[in-house]
Amino acid sequence: MAERATRLAGLLPGAGDADVTGVTLDSRAVRPGDVYAALPGQRTHGARFASEAVRRGAVAVLTDAAGAELVEASVPVVVVDDPRATLAEVAAAVHGYPARAMRMFGLTGTNGKTSTLFLLEAALTALGERVGTVGTIGFRLAGAAIDRSRSTITTPESPDLQELLAQLRDAGASSVAMEVSSHALALRRVGGIVFDVAGFTQLGRDHLDFHSDMESYFATKTELFLDGRARACVVNIDGDWGRQLAGLIRAQGTPLFTTGRAAEADFRLLRAEPDAAGRTAVRIASPAGTLDFSVGMPGAFNVANAITAAAMVHAAGLNAAAAVPAFATAAVPGRMQRVELGPGAPAAVVDFAHTPEAVAAALAALPAPRIAVLGAGGDRDPSKRGPMGAAAAANAELVVVTDDNPRSEDPATIRAAVRDGAERAEAAEVVDGGDRRSAIGLALRRSAGRGWVAVLGKGHETGQDVAGVISPFDDVAVLREEWQRLVGESSEGA
Repeated sequence: MAERATRLAGLLPGAGDADVTGVTLDSRAVRPGDVYAALPGQRTHGARFASEAVRRGAVAVLTDAAGAELVEASVPVVVVDDPRATLAEVAAAVHGYPARAMRMFGLTGTNGKTSTLFLLEAALTALGERVGTVGTIGFRLAGAAIDRSRSTITTPESPDLQELLAQLRDAGASSVAMEVSSHALALRRVGGIVFDVAGFTQLGRDHLDFHSDMESYFATKTELFLDGRARACVVNIDGDWGRQLAGLIRAQGTPLFTTGRAAEADFRLLRAEPDAAGRTAVRIASPAGTLDFSVGMPGAFNVANAITAAAMVHAAGLNAAAAVPAFATAAVPGRMQRVELGPGAPAAVVDFAHTPEAVAAALAALPAPRIAVLGAGGDRDPSKRGPMGAAAAANAELVVVTDDNPRSEDPATIRAAVRDGAERAEAAEVVDGGDRRSAIGLALRRSAGRGWVAVLGKGHETGQDVAGVISPFDDVAVLREEWQRLVGESSEGA
């Protein structure tokens, strides 16, 4: 992708008149011609690294008042109240406002963002769009992965995001569908973008280590839909938070399409008939007429996700009726992913469920008997660990508690919190399975080749973070390996 130079004075008044070719908030990544954004961090202020950024070729430093007291630099220093918001606008300008050249779809919600993203990608592709995607599982264009380093788990920091959007634009993308996390909204990562359609899946308990409470979490989510951030909105109103958001959107007059089971929903579920293979035949009433289609991924929540995707297609002025057949074959790595283990094996599924609501929904989508293999992440909201265990116990016959990504915390302590929640539910047998591989092996042994084994929490991830060391770990691969080991042990004992 060719670099473009922009006159700095037009972007940051008072910053001089140098040509700027990039922007970054990492002093180690500065290239000649960059603006260095010196932001406050958890441990220290980025302004302390301004001199290093200048040595690497930064032509200006963007910071706040606290940072200005720390900066030692021979280039212009621009001080603003909200440097993250300014950073996003500068990044968009430096790359020629790439979002303006493509149809932009933004998705937010606690659960369902990734699955809805893949359903939306399939629908747009069926309409002949060349689709770029940005989200938890990675970056794609026309179904092929784009190899880029990540600055965050879900939504990239604004300089990386704008550079990626420019890459997608230059490669011919006509539409981009992206997940927008609450962190991204709070930290202004999607500034400089007006979304053609913004979609809301639902809101559940998560990220309360970052947001002070559910009200704050919800208020952050609403920023994607208000004050001109989206030209049209789609909101699932099956929950109280969705109905509240729909009211806010109506009050400001932005075009709105609601989805759900309620009689007043614009895209209303009329019929959902699952089959034994996990597919669901769906009929909905909509402004585009009655639509019949099949959803290939199991679970009532994936039916809701598909309806949201259909509504977003319609909200963009595209043909929803021609798009929805694509839902039959859409699949998402690590989202209700069926894992074939071979003859005599239980049915197995891997899912990213890592909130109480997602755990309950994933297990409820499966026929009994069900064994849940479940852990909780370290260095994240500890208050959801017990409720996650309770949700598993309420929806499975056996809960095998294990490690997720303990990170810097003691794995046994995290397991104890999850197990305590599960045992308090008094609804299922609960055991501590120890490390994740051992727990998966235990679940397979206890299944006796019957029912379902659901391995929850990590989904598509291929590594496990224990004490800051990330080791290879793929739930899909380990399920297969542990089943083959059990088959081998059985053969030896015969």
